[in-house]
Amino acid sequence: MARTHSAHHQHQNLVKLYRQALKDGVSLDKIEKKADKLVQRFIAADKQETAEVRYKDKHFRQAIPKALRLGAAILPTILLLLGFGLVGSATFPILAYYVGDFSENVSALKSPIPQDQLLEVTPLVVANSSLADGEKFGQEFQSDSGPVMLNSALDYTDLSNWFSETELAVLATPQETVTYILDIPKLNIQEAKVINDGTDLSRSLIQYPGTALPGQPGSPVIFGHSVLRQFYNPQLNNPRRYNSIFSTIMTLEPGDKIYLTQDDIRYTYVMQSKTEVKPTDTYILSQNYNSRLLKLVTCVPEGTYLRRGVITAQLIKE
Repeated sequence: MARTHSAHHQHQNLVKLYRQALKDGVSLDKIEKKADKLVQRFIAADKQETAEVRYKDKHFRQAIPKALRLGAAILPTILLLLGFGLVGSATFPILAYYVGDFSENVSALKSPIPQDQLLEVTPLVVANSSLADGEKFGQEFQSDSGPVMLNSALDYTDLSNWFSETELAVLATPQETVTYILDIPKLNIQEAKVINDGTDLSRSLIQYPGTALPGQPGSPVIFGHSVLRQFYNPQLNNPRRYNSIFSTIMTLEPGDKIYLTQDDIRYTYVMQSKTEVKPTDTYILSQNYNSRLLKLVTCVPEGTYLRRGVITAQLIKE
């Protein structure tokens, strides 16, 4: 701005010089010589001014600590990368989930459970459960083309929000409260409390009321909350451990062991299969009393409420 003002002032002086010379009758040669001298002075002044600006700018930059200058240079890049990282960390699990084509069909066992390890069971008893319209337990589940979108404003640490009004009546049915412990060594889940009376998934795992207890014919159906995997922390000293405790159960593979301990008796289950269903598919709660299974249920993909992931495990003798 200062340089622009100086150049304008010099231009005005040059115009005044020409006008005065013409007024006084001075020849054009003399005017041009004086103008040349004036132009040379203008050029010299401009160079001097430029040099002073560069000198001040250089010394101003040198006066700033090097660390501060370096930080100012790389900070925009760091903030940009951080933004991409945060967005990517939230979207990657969902993209990876669908790109990996996480099948709804039952996974094949790596190695079948030896027949001599399976516990003997009673004959089949018809399950008393809430089935989807036209669906029966044991039939192959046919999925629709896409996930069902749920109300994300609901609090899904409250198990009662996972179900329709039909299931709410079952959840509220008074019954004897039973508490036991779940351990999954592969996922570093230790001494997780399971109760069959309540709906608060931020305080414990919840066994769906009316499903079998550990070791009994049928299958305990245990629900747990999940969040994005980067927030997964099932450690005992984490007061919010139950908010993320089932975030990684869908990474279990056939043969992985799950332990339930009730009244000092430990029951060993071996992961058998994993599948996913719509949020409205309540047939997963049905009890097939010709087997002794365990079902673990959470929301998938992790950190969303689009579908339900179900782990099925078989009780074995050890």
